[in-house]
Amino acid sequence: MLIIKDLWVEVSGKEILKGINLRIKEGETYILFGANGSGKTTLLNTIMGFSGYKITKGEIIYKGKVLNDLPINERVVLGIGISFQRPPVVRGVKIREVLEIASCNRADPEELADRLAMPDFLDRDVNLGFSGGEMKRSELLQLTAQLPDLVLLDEPESGVDLENMALVGKAINLLLEKHLHRKREKSGLVITHTGYILNYIEADKGCVLFGGKIGCFGNPREILEDIRNRGYEECVVCKR
Repeated sequence: MLIIKDLWVEVSGKEILKGINLRIKEGETYILFGANGSGKTTLLNTIMGFSGYKITKGEIIYKGKVLNDLPINERVVLGIGISFQRPPVVRGVKIREVLEIASCNRADPEELADRLAMPDFLDRDVNLGFSGGEMKRSELLQLTAQLPDLVLLDEPESGVDLENMALVGKAINLLLEKHLHRKREKSGLVITHTGYILNYIEADKGCVLFGGKIGCFGNPREILEDIRNRGYEECVVCKR
């Protein structure tokens, strides 16, 4: 599904990612751990193709196609979707309109909104006046309409209370086809700082991003326990 080869990325002239290598198979969910400022969001934004993230070396390959020079809209059409850690407010655009566009009118906005307890939000401006949990549910609602094959989630548990977290976890599991035991086609790369998201979703593999480099590939729950006991630096040194 996704292959990242020796990826080096600069932001505002500063080197942030320093030789990232990562492979995510079809149907696989990866958890990406990392301290604040380690480059996690930079990696997701680079995969998505946002401006300001300059690839100086390496390749991002999605379903056999090199993405390096593709604009965001083409990556979305290919089947990549993202949920932001801090979603923007979009004044003058209703959630209903976004859902209709994202689904190409294939899905009923009312039905989609019911899944995330958001029917009363359909005719509100995107994220305007929303709480942290409501913003995350709004993001996942839009992804549910889009149904991407590769789901990029930036700290989905951040700013979400317990009640909202249960809905968020349920939506993520549906997006990643966790209800299917075989033939999962959706893949995911989920960023977490606290590891709290693992209480709500099952991940196949985990790794740690520290100082612009990835290390310590393995069982995500074991990695989380190592981080709690030894900190992030020890995880990168680890030779699993």
